[in-house]
Amino acid sequence: MAIELPTAIANYFAADAGLSAEAIAACFTQAAVVKDEGRTYAGRDAIRGWKDEASAKYTYTVEPFSIASEGGRTVVTSHLVGDFPGSPTDLRYFFIPDGDKIGELEIIP
Repeated sequence: MAIELPTAIANYFAADAGLSAEAIAACFTQAAVVKDEGRTYAGRDAIRGWKDEASAKYTYTVEPFSIASEGGRTVVTSHLVGDFPGSPTDLRYFFIPDGDKIGELEIIP
């Protein structure tokens, strides 16, 4: 069942499917923060590097299947399948939008 995502979040998942670090970085504000795998990436350049690194290490597909609000954040639960340890798995993406971009993203298993 398809879910309806806010535009900024839909843009993020579309960019992620395209595996473009530049397209991913463009989804975020200049001062955005991403937290993933115990590391924090601040700013678009760091976010671009995060995506470049992940794309070099793994190939995967992501399918969002649930959306909710929690503590002022939009939580999207997605199913990931790929060549990474622990695949397949479901991850929760905690988004804080900032206008038409993403201000913060935290990814939690």
